[in-house]
Amino acid sequence: SCRSAAVFSDCSEQEKQHMYDYGCNLGLAFQIVDDILDFTQTEEELGKPQGQDLASGNITAPAILVLGDSPRLQHLLKEDKLESQGALQEALQLVYDNNGIEKAKQLARHHGDLALAALQILPDCEEKHSLGLMVEYVLERIS
Repeated sequence: SCRSAAVFSDCSEQEKQHMYDYGCNLGLAFQIVDDILDFTQTEEELGKPQGQDLASGNITAPAILVLGDSPRLQHLLKEDKLESQGALQEALQLVYDNNGIEKAKQLARHHGDLALAALQILPDCEEKHSLGLMVEYVLERIS
C-alpha cells in the first residue's frame, strides 16, 4: 500500500521502491513486535493467554530465532506439539532462556532501521516525519 501511494503520487521508480521497502520493513517490525508481546505481556494486557500463538501452533519470531539452539524446544513443538502437561510453560521458558525475546527485539529494530532508511529518499516534510513516527511507535511497544 505504501508503494501504491507513491504510484498515485507520480513518484520516480526509485521513490516507489523505497516506499515499498518502507512499508515492507515497517510491517515486519510490527509483526515481530506483536510476536514478542505474545511472550512478554500478561493475559490482561493481551486480551488472550500468554503464549497463545505458540499454543495454537503458530511458531513466531522469538521461538524461530532459538530453534537451532534448543533441541528440547524443537521436540516440544514437533513431537509433543505442546500437548503434555507443562509443555507450553517449558517452551516459553526455553525461548526466554535462549534469548529469543532479545533476538526478536534486535530483529524488529533492524527492520525499523531499514524502514527509516527507506524514507531518506523523501524531502524533509511533515509527511516524512509522520512516517518516521510510525516506526518509532511500533518499536516503542518493546522498549
